[in-house]
Amino acid sequence: MLLSSLVAQASPLSEQQVSQLQGLVSQLNPIQQAWVSGYLAASAQLAGQLSGQLPGQPATAQAAASASLTILFGSQTGNARHLAEALAKQAQGKGIVAKVVDMAEYKTTQLKNEQYLVIVTSTYGEGEPPENAIGLHNFLFSKKAPKLAGLKYAVLGLGDTSYEFFCKTAQDFDQRLAELGATSVLPRIDLDVDYQAQADSWSNELVTKLEPELKASAAPSAQVIAWPGADITSGSVSQYSKQQPFAAELYTNQKITGRDSTKDVRHIEISLADSGLTYQPGDALGVYFSNDPELVRELLLLTAIARDTPVTLSDDKLTVEQALTEQLELTQSYPAFVEKYAAATNNAALTALAADKAALRAYINERQIIDIVRDYPGLLSAQQLVDALRKQQPRLYSIASSQAEVEEEVHLTVAVVRYDAYGLPHLGGASGFLAERLAEGAKVKVFVEHNNNFRLPANDDTPVIMIGPGTGIAPFRAFLQQRDASGAAGKNWLFFGNPHFTQDFLYQLELQNYLKRGLLTKLDVAFSRDQAQKVYVQDKLRTHGSEVWQWLQDGAHLYICGDANRMAKDVQQALLDIVQQYGGKTAEQAQAYLDELRVAKRYQKDVY
Repeated sequence: MLLSSLVAQASPLSEQQVSQLQGLVSQLNPIQQAWVSGYLAASAQLAGQLSGQLPGQPATAQAAASASLTILFGSQTGNARHLAEALAKQAQGKGIVAKVVDMAEYKTTQLKNEQYLVIVTSTYGEGEPPENAIGLHNFLFSKKAPKLAGLKYAVLGLGDTSYEFFCKTAQDFDQRLAELGATSVLPRIDLDVDYQAQADSWSNELVTKLEPELKASAAPSAQVIAWPGADITSGSVSQYSKQQPFAAELYTNQKITGRDSTKDVRHIEISLADSGLTYQPGDALGVYFSNDPELVRELLLLTAIARDTPVTLSDDKLTVEQALTEQLELTQSYPAFVEKYAAATNNAALTALAADKAALRAYINERQIIDIVRDYPGLLSAQQLVDALRKQQPRLYSIASSQAEVEEEVHLTVAVVRYDAYGLPHLGGASGFLAERLAEGAKVKVFVEHNNNFRLPANDDTPVIMIGPGTGIAPFRAFLQQRDASGAAGKNWLFFGNPHFTQDFLYQLELQNYLKRGLLTKLDVAFSRDQAQKVYVQDKLRTHGSEVWQWLQDGAHLYICGDANRMAKDVQQALLDIVQQYGGKTAEQAQAYLDELRVAKRYQKDVY
């Protein structure tokens, strides 16, 4: 039956489900539709295997007692998701049925029925859960949380030791599950940025521990059950990934801030031709980069190491210059480097600094690796230097284009990290590479990081409110291109802010054209330094509070992208104030209202 002729009365779906299915299918190409069809067929077949019944028949008590492994992930950048999926494949290889679920998609009422649970989660900001983990985190720490005496669990945490609240979300989950009576089958592991080897070892140990119990109760043909929000783009069939990035060609590097701007923002266009990579508005592009050769030369000079000295890195043999240029992190500092470098150079002062965790965090927060070595020059071997540094991590940038508009291209909006400190100029790693060292026509290694928790509504008639100051405009440029290409009838309201109208109005002509054509229903801008009193996007929100509330009452979806430390928190407070003032709610009720929007995926954030 064609979906256009589907009606609720003629199918087992409700009217709402039919509408949601129509909205989804309308966005998919034939390859994607075939993937979804196969997924649904496999899922139904597995359900039948587990229950021993034909579709539509009641499950037997014996089937209900069979156990499988549920793996929940809380992920801000995709790392926890990838580890959860890898763990599920390991379990599958041992004959275990494993289900991977995005925490945002997980039904908390199911928790009391779980027998084996693994949580893989990152930590965000000041010890907060990642965006997609907030709902489950709040539920577990509420009075509604059930007793979990029959649950066996394990927790893997991802974090960055540069931050004070390292892996706090994982620690929270671990502690709370134990308080609710669950039994840990393997001690929690808290992993730093360079996590892969330790994660693999922990996963192997976990699967080995669980195999005797789970394999006995699993279906004869065990398989991984994909999580409901799993990627359904054709990009999932590309051979390229984070582990195997695509060497893409840089098409365009254009400065889009004015000559007198205090900011250097670039519009970057990259070709994805012949890669098979696809993306949706809301996704991010991972970018690998080469370190500045001048930075590498100075580091080698300060440590008196010859550039062609051989070293070993992850079982690979290469020169120390190659390792520092292509493989290791030189622009972001972290405690482990200070500790290892201090030990290798026998520097008592630096060792004392490393022992004071608060002082150390304050010190590295303002410095790159080269600054630390400048402050504390010392002699060490090439291998000791390499061992003190951690592997370079790709940088993620919100994609600023829709493939419906740009086809085999991907666009980024990149703020170049550039500042003077300690009498010398400093440049960001990836942003400096893209802006200063990568020539047009040269190659850059990239991959697509899908973000199913930052998506346009499936129904094109739904209104959207987008709040994106500075480079936070990036995903909303993609949103607008997509809604333009699909002929979406839903209203679009954009809040944008930056210091000056004449210097910092990113994509001004495009936005004004969208406004003129009616694609943008409303455009409110806040140029903070164009008047005596600073005005920000949160101020504009309050000014239009009554209308914002009405849009929300009309079903609008709300999106925030940009700085997490100040902007996102200030916008959140403005929204709470609006809900209280115009919705007649208390502070607690206003917070509950926004939480409900988040659970319904009507309030989504992409903040950094």
